[in-house]
Amino acid sequence: MRRALPAAALRLFVAVFVLAFTASCSRPAQVHHQESYVFGTRVEVLVYGEREVNARSAAAAVLREFDRLHRMLHAWQPSELTALNGAIARGEAATVSVELADLLRDAQSVAAKGDQLFNPAIGKLIALWGFHSDDFKPQVPQQGAIDALQRAAPDMRDLTIEGARVTSRNPQVALDVGGYAKGYALDRAAAILRARGIANALINIGGNVMALGSKGGQPWRVGIQHPRSSGTLASMPLHDGEAVGTSGDYQRYFELDGKRYCHLLDPRTGRPAEGVQAVTVLVPPREHAGALSDAASKPLFLAADGEWQRLAARLGIQHVLRVDGEGGITATRGLVERLELAPGVRIDHLLE
Repeated sequence: MRRALPAAALRLFVAVFVLAFTASCSRPAQVHHQESYVFGTRVEVLVYGEREVNARSAAAAVLREFDRLHRMLHAWQPSELTALNGAIARGEAATVSVELADLLRDAQSVAAKGDQLFNPAIGKLIALWGFHSDDFKPQVPQQGAIDALQRAAPDMRDLTIEGARVTSRNPQVALDVGGYAKGYALDRAAAILRARGIANALINIGGNVMALGSKGGQPWRVGIQHPRSSGTLASMPLHDGEAVGTSGDYQRYFELDGKRYCHLLDPRTGRPAEGVQAVTVLVPPREHAGALSDAASKPLFLAADGEWQRLAARLGIQHVLRVDGEGGITATRGLVERLELAPGVRIDHLLE
């Protein structure tokens, strides 16, 4: 049996959209909604309580920014990032935009705190597994090819970033910032909306969500997708400046001979992660909250039981919900206190 589901992340989008938008159906004119398809997923911008012309203009500016970032950070179509990867493969230094240099420095910092489990340097491995394609074919690479890339061991420590000049001591580094870009785009969207005087909005990029202000004096409310059904595990309020990021084995994967292979690759094995279905993190208002919510969910997804809590502490993440391979749910008390669990859902392990 072969089944490829590259767009499965849309299910979390639906969960968030339904909770955030239909809750305002009694006053539909007060919520302006625009959506698009970027970063391989559907994105939406909801603006509350603004004149239609202002809301439409601000939301359109955000969607234009998403398009720009998509073109800048694309991992396999021509982009500033692929140009940098080409220079690295040739053993050359590259001068990149200040924006890209800053982004890579922040990604380096998150990678270090997460024991390199968040590793944007493994682009060649991601391509080997077929995930550098909009229409990939479900197939398992030859073990020899995986082993060769594992011996090269590319990671973010191989990069030296001096101003806007980037070099790599390892020519096998190929950058893929797909585990960071959506969160970075949330931060950029929030900055654009605030600069345009928009105080109340919700930005959703395939389930990576950031809230601005409120919705009529009430918090925005978002859902956490159930990783094995179309429903939600829980819903929760999202306050001004807070960001939510989720990594799941249901977001982009294929099935082959009854086995699921997800796009979240473990840098230690070179193979898709197993044993965890989903991890959701909540990041309070802070600089780069969106980027951190996106990137931090990766090491917490990949780390073993007992290890992910240590990494969460190093990353400054206090609110986590983790669904293991059997569907058991572990969550931190601070997050559980905010959750409204769906019927039949229970927390199996509560962490202080």
